[in-house]
Amino acid sequence: MREQSNYSASGAANDFSLVLGGPLFQLFRRARLSGGVLELLHRRVIVVAAFAWLPLLLLSLVDGVAVGDAVKVPFLSDVDAHLRFLVSLPLLIACELIVHQRTRIVVAQFVSQRLVPDALFARFDQAIEKAVRLRNSVVAELLLIAIVYGVGIFVLWRYYIVLEVPTWYATTEAGRAEPKLAGWWYFFVSLPVFQFILLRWYFRIVVWTRFLWQVSRLPLAYSPLHPDGVGGIGFLSGITRAYAPLVFAQGVLLAGTLANAILFEGEVLTSFYVEVFLFAAVAVFVIVGPLLVFMLPLAAAKRQGLREYSHFSRQYVDEFADKWIRSAPPSGEALVGSSDIQSLADLGNSFDKVRNMSVVPITRGAVAQLVVAALLPLAPLLLTLVSLEELLKQLVKVLV
Repeated sequence: MREQSNYSASGAANDFSLVLGGPLFQLFRRARLSGGVLELLHRRVIVVAAFAWLPLLLLSLVDGVAVGDAVKVPFLSDVDAHLRFLVSLPLLIACELIVHQRTRIVVAQFVSQRLVPDALFARFDQAIEKAVRLRNSVVAELLLIAIVYGVGIFVLWRYYIVLEVPTWYATTEAGRAEPKLAGWWYFFVSLPVFQFILLRWYFRIVVWTRFLWQVSRLPLAYSPLHPDGVGGIGFLSGITRAYAPLVFAQGVLLAGTLANAILFEGEVLTSFYVEVFLFAAVAVFVIVGPLLVFMLPLAAAKRQGLREYSHFSRQYVDEFADKWIRSAPPSGEALVGSSDIQSLADLGNSFDKVRNMSVVPITRGAVAQLVVAALLPLAPLLLTLVSLEELLKQLVKVLV
């Protein structure tokens, strides 16, 4: 019976995926844009990006606004549109394969690292099954579509993001955007496709957070002495690196939006410092935040470890004092070179290990990598403040 439980939990953990499921995934498979484990990535990226971007080019040519001075923002000059559909959208799709592969490895380690006791295999499997059901929910993806059109297009984009100058997709009259032929495809197809795929990622992060929260409520076999310094779950920080392309894709999206505002509305980069800071903070927190559900159980494991090693240490030092200090040293056993001295030092190191155990399974390196991924796409916008030559001179001064 025990062998069967081990096999079940290990199999469920090895098969766990945040990506392999849901109506869109099944649609990709039927359209032969994906295999059972996300094969055909290049085909999927090309077809989806072309579906969103190519009709805009063709329809803007029909409208006569692809190039030229007919509007202030012709299609081929729209930095935001090209970055959104030719860079950010492919990254959002490509990130699926990375997250799928890394998540399976991470979840499997709960079992392979013996964090899940035999008695908890059923509850661990149950947490995986609930996550899979939510990931596959048809209702959830229909709700995402409703949010995209009801909020993303008709509220956020229409009133807060659309440029207030004549563009290839619309002209503004009496405070209202009047779409051109290309604009209709842009508003009702291209933008919703992009927003749905982006919002679907946030839904997956919700699924991931819910799964981790349920696992964190299990009495896992944390090890305060584990070399990773976080009770044996240090492997969780590795999942954050898989999300770096997702954060980078959103940085590209922000860079495109700011570039349009700077180039066509006369804004300056320095006026967006608050927005950039908030974006980086939120983007990083969304990725590392789910891991914070382990803070309380790790803190409890640390306290228990301190109590246990304090009791054990007291026993050892009392016996050491009785042997070497309070009574005559044992005959025939030299104090110099005694293994008791080394054991006492090792005991102190072990106690320090427990005392310094972190209750946050997030490394500074992982956070730094996400920050770089978020801000790197914005680096070219620095050229709107200073010339490339001046920027290089400043870099040389800093380095030299």
